[in-house]
Amino acid sequence: MQQRPFGKLGAASALTLGGGGLGQIWGPTTREECVATVREAVESGIDVLDLAPSYGNGEAESVIGEAFGGALPEGVRVTTKCRIGATPAGDVYDLLSTSLEGSLERMKLERVDVMFLHNAVTLGDEGGDRLTTAASVAEAVAPAFERLITEGRIGHWGLTGISHADALIHLLENGPRPDFIQCITNLLDSAGGLLQGNEPGRPRDIIAAANANGVGVMGIRAVQAGALTDGIDRPLPEGHSELVDFERAAHFRALAGVMGFSAAYLAHCYALSMEGVSTVVLGVKNRMELRECIAAEAASPLDDAIITHIHAAIGRLG
Repeated sequence: MQQRPFGKLGAASALTLGGGGLGQIWGPTTREECVATVREAVESGIDVLDLAPSYGNGEAESVIGEAFGGALPEGVRVTTKCRIGATPAGDVYDLLSTSLEGSLERMKLERVDVMFLHNAVTLGDEGGDRLTTAASVAEAVAPAFERLITEGRIGHWGLTGISHADALIHLLENGPRPDFIQCITNLLDSAGGLLQGNEPGRPRDIIAAANANGVGVMGIRAVQAGALTDGIDRPLPEGHSELVDFERAAHFRALAGVMGFSAAYLAHCYALSMEGVSTVVLGVKNRMELRECIAAEAASPLDDAIITHIHAAIGRLG
């Protein structure tokens, strides 16, 4: 599998195995199948595993612990995350530390390579369950992460680059600058239900700012939570943002069919072809889905003519 430059971690496989599918949040699977999927992913050359406690209430991290028993194959790197919302500054370190300890216990590890803030960041004065202010990142989050690095429990820290683009670009340009950032990487530029507020997410601007400031980019939501597949595999209420995106992608699915591909395969090819993205995180829940993504990686990047056809199918002007 192709290796790409990946910031302070040197290089990484073009694909990262994400924890959403392993945590059974992207449709039904089993612990046995998820363990087999993790092992096959690593055997296929994937060397980054992206986890979080919120993926199945710790299930995804428990899968990693069962798959490797605390002895990761050589060269494999692991991430985790923590959501802090509007936690008071004085409590941030303790929250991150406690969350990390639970993650390490489930994965049977002593450290992770990257720990991400699992909140969108805002320039506003008030945070919330899914929002953390840029001021809080500067005052409390970054110092807490740096303390965890000094303690040897994490190697680097990062941000989840969703929503409030101005806040994220401000931190990327002015600091405190993360080592890594996770950015929306799909043909619709859509974060779906993760988007906070009414402003466009502007993921390509965030990716460009990260590249300009030496911050490694992990691409997420390549199939936009199922909206860029042939069929969403879990029940969603009418009007849900993922269903809206699924309808937006109707002509894209038709194009994929004419080309003889599944929509998910072509969507992954597209994400892997986007400039400035080091590694694309997969949300697969079984080996069949994994193998399709590995095939997409082998066929990427797409040539300009195919990308032009994809853009036309979704009404994108370049």
